[in-house]
Amino acid sequence: MWKRDEAVKPTGGQPAGPAAPVTPTQPAGVAAAPQATEPRRQQIERDVVNIGKSVVIKGELNGSEDLTIEGHVEGKIELKDHVLTIGPNGKIKAQVFAKAVIVLGEVNGNVTATEKVDIRDNGSVDGDIISPRVAIAEGAHFRGSVDMQRKPGQPGQQASTQKQTQPQAQAQSQSQNQQQNQNQPVVAR
Repeated sequence: MWKRDEAVKPTGGQPAGPAAPVTPTQPAGVAAAPQATEPRRQQIERDVVNIGKSVVIKGELNGSEDLTIEGHVEGKIELKDHVLTIGPNGKIKAQVFAKAVIVLGEVNGNVTATEKVDIRDNGSVDGDIISPRVAIAEGAHFRGSVDMQRKPGQPGQQASTQKQTQPQAQAQSQSQNQQQNQNQPVVAR
């Protein structure tokens, strides 16, 4: 006999995959409870958009969803609050602006991310990267510069600002002391 508690068991924190359909025997007139994983799976599928291998886009690409590109894009890609994934077959010649960028294919152009840029194994970036976090895997290709800017108010920035201002203050007080010593008359006794 099917027991609901046994059918819905957490699997150690891992997301549940598609379950085999279970057809419990129920009395007539009792509606079956909807499975919790199906609406979640549909929600995930709606939030990620895929651009296939045969698709070529020239121009400006904007969106408000996570995006995976397997095709070719030339121009500008702007996903300010979302994740952009360049698939292994993706070839990008564009300026990229996103929350996070994951590169498995090729990118020619500057990449700006507000959270992280991740160049995975066999990924390639020819261009400058601006992001607070950058990860480059062994086997990845990167040619350009990296600017790891921090947002104002993040921990670590305040400490680095204090480190810069303290030596500057010491140098300034030393130069003032030297000037005072030079202006005092020398008295021989």
